[in-house]
Amino acid sequence: MYRLPSISLFPSLSKEEKVEVLAHLFERCETLTELIFSTVLYDSNTTFASYTQLIEAVRTALRKYLTEAEETAEKTHTAIDSKIAKIIAAHPRLGGSSKASAEKLSQHSSSEQKSLQTSSAEEASLLVVLNDEYESVFPGLRYVVFVNGRSRPVVMENMSSRIARNDIQKEREEAFEAMCDIANDRASKLVEKI
Repeated sequence: MYRLPSISLFPSLSKEEKVEVLAHLFERCETLTELIFSTVLYDSNTTFASYTQLIEAVRTALRKYLTEAEETAEKTHTAIDSKIAKIIAAHPRLGGSSKASAEKLSQHSSSEQKSLQTSSAEEASLLVVLNDEYESVFPGLRYVVFVNGRSRPVVMENMSSRIARNDIQKEREEAFEAMCDIANDRASKLVEKI
């Protein structure tokens, strides 16, 4: 099993090694990696006291990027930056979708979604329908939530309420927040124990 190197070693890692760390904390996503390197890791010697501090710096950068993208889209009357959807879509669908039944989950996502795999076939089918409906209401996005052992019915209720809310701006915000919550949880499990 992959273990995160000590945070004190992070500045001395090669760019490829840092990319690997980010892929384990978040999902592998070139667009997100580029954003992190241009905002949080622009100085290769940047240090962090903990992985939580690194992830919170990423959270701040994502919030700022989203706010700036929304302001630019509003001022110019154009679509919001497509990079945002690419970052969000790097996370896998919860419980699958008829659009991507062969989607491969990362080892971390597979483990995190275990609680969603222990329900009835009827609930599994409903989750596929909800994924498809979510992606129809919010084109280009994926439903991202910090599952943290929640049952399939609880997750489906949350997804249904977010679909009914029909607020794409809130969805982008919630997706970025959930991605960072997931990363913090992963860091707590993957940090090298001394």
